[in-house]
Amino acid sequence: MQQLYFWLTNRYFLAFLIIANLLGTLYGYYWYMGQLEHTRWYFMPFVPDSPTASLFLVIALILMVLGRHSGLFEALAFVTLIKYGVWAVVMNIFTFIALGEVTGIGLMLCFSHGIMAIEAFLFLPFFKIKKWHILVTLIWAFHNDVIDYVYMQYPVYSMLEQYIRHIGYFAFWLTVIPLVILWQKFINMKHLT
Repeated sequence: MQQLYFWLTNRYFLAFLIIANLLGTLYGYYWYMGQLEHTRWYFMPFVPDSPTASLFLVIALILMVLGRHSGLFEALAFVTLIKYGVWAVVMNIFTFIALGEVTGIGLMLCFSHGIMAIEAFLFLPFFKIKKWHILVTLIWAFHNDVIDYVYMQYPVYSMLEQYIRHIGYFAFWLTVIPLVILWQKFINMKHLT
């Protein structure tokens, strides 16, 4: 545990994670370009879910390296990294099943998005969250669910189209669970102070 703490607080390792996540973020926005070309401008901030989640983490990590914190970006990063990290892994596994084969790009997406969810848990102990950060994150995450599954702006997995209601319900719980974990951290922090 001490070694993990050393690495997660080491400025050089954090710089490496910032660069790696920034590259993943840029690639993620590029990945969404085709969908964004057909997206109305007011939906655009809510369409590229995973790259926006990793962007939140990049901002939070840059601030940590500078000796500062933004509880809002930390809360947004935690919830969205878990939500979209787990979502993408599960959707790609279902895609493998629907296609009847495992694809290289699907494996890459499972690996990269799995790391997103792991990073959220690794950095949670370092995050300094307040109640209003959780409230804003709750609004952002549920608003994003509405944009995705009411206005149908979700990431396109055409072979899973027939299951969209089930996927939307799954996404709802992927919002609730990390919010509950974050709230529990907030309660525990209050008891410690």
